[in-house]
Amino acid sequence: MHRSRLAGFIVDCQTNDLAAASRFWAGALGRAVRALPGVEGLSYSALDDPHARLHVEVQLVDHPSRVHLDLETDDLEAEVCRLEALGAKRVQQVRDFWVLEAPTGQCFCVLPVQSPRFAEEATVWP
Repeated sequence: MHRSRLAGFIVDCQTNDLAAASRFWAGALGRAVRALPGVEGLSYSALDDPHARLHVEVQLVDHPSRVHLDLETDDLEAEVCRLEALGAKRVQQVRDFWVLEAPTGQCFCVLPVQSPRFAEEATVWP
């Protein structure tokens, strides 16, 4: 048995101006931009949700712009296997998470638990 939930989404932006992209998406979503520390801040910025419902980041990418979902889980391998049984394919492991591709072509990420609300909002899987 394991649990998972939609953690949030990442706005992938093929641009050289992270600040401008972050300002646009912050304005569109009614969120404040928060710079991330260190090297991570060169490619990502967070868009803070005062209600801590969904994690949203703006990310610089070298592929066409898109939005991708992040799922969080308390058992990474069990969740990836569950999604593979539904038709997903593993694309790449990055640090402590997996990039998967849905049977419909969208890429998404499966991450370890990120949210402080995980325990009360996650779905329990057999």
